[in-house]
Amino acid sequence: MRTAKFKIGQVVRHRIYPFRGVIFDVDPTFNNTEEWWNAIPEDVRPRRDQPFYHLLAENEETEYVAYVSEQNLEVDVTGEPVRHPQVEEIFEEQSDGSYIPRSVGMH
Repeated sequence: MRTAKFKIGQVVRHRIYPFRGVIFDVDPTFNNTEEWWNAIPEDVRPRRDQPFYHLLAENEETEYVAYVSEQNLEVDVTGEPVRHPQVEEIFEEQSDGSYIPRSVGMH
């Protein structure tokens, strides 16, 4: 098993498709449905044995949650904030454009 290249709160972008987002969770290896897996065209289907990232994602038109393999991500260097409506619920934006998870009070 490999160590994840990216971390929670980091802003990344897809290396092929025009979207970006902030990472809110990481799976050490593929952990989604077979239906999701089979929906990816075989010629571009990523390996299962790598970290997969849950993103609060956005493109020019909308915001959504994405599940992306490590091989298809790269650091987003725009410095632009992520506009996804859930970002403020989960994270605090830092001066360098990254995000840290908000503190959760213990009961």
